[in-house]
Amino acid sequence: MNELIIATKNKGKAIEFERFFKDMAIDIKSLLDYSDSNGELEIEETGSTFTENAILKAEAIARLFNTAVLADDSGLIIDALDGRPGIYSARYAGENKSDEANIKKVLGELAETPHKNRTARFVCVLAVAIPHEETIVQTGYCEGEITFTTMGENGFGYDPIFIPAGFTKTMAQISADEKSRISHRSQAMKHIAAQIREAGLDNDTK
Repeated sequence: MNELIIATKNKGKAIEFERFFKDMAIDIKSLLDYSDSNGELEIEETGSTFTENAILKAEAIARLFNTAVLADDSGLIIDALDGRPGIYSARYAGENKSDEANIKKVLGELAETPHKNRTARFVCVLAVAIPHEETIVQTGYCEGEITFTTMGENGFGYDPIFIPAGFTKTMAQISADEKSRISHRSQAMKHIAAQIREAGLDNDTK
């Protein structure tokens, strides 16, 4: 596998994934490197689970480019909200996909929820679709709790209101290195990277 396209236009996600693959002899690109004038790179997430959506995106983009593609479907599961926002995390407050609006909606729904009941977890399912190969799928989790207000300027998505287990700071307050070590995405990536190496798909490490 000489090239891997990360199926995202989210610059923050793209940077995180590039960091994970830095020790592999694989040319990493993202959808930010390609024009999409006719919208064919906008894959509709019609799955009912994170896994279904990740596979759907990876395989659809892999067919378009005839190369290996990694796609993720990630989200926040909040116990007090019966698992919401879940697979709708990116567009929880509407199709405009505003992080600020999503956070405001979550905090509003949890306004009367006490600290002890604000448990939550980030989930990330990664799928690597390789032409003529079986799609690789791995899942990662990060347990934690939801804050009462936003804290921190780093990260993206729900990072400013999520405190990982064992920390006193939100995902938006910890360093990029700390986040890379504990995040749901990093946990899934460790499994994916190991599986790619085991399958001999990384063309030897640098």
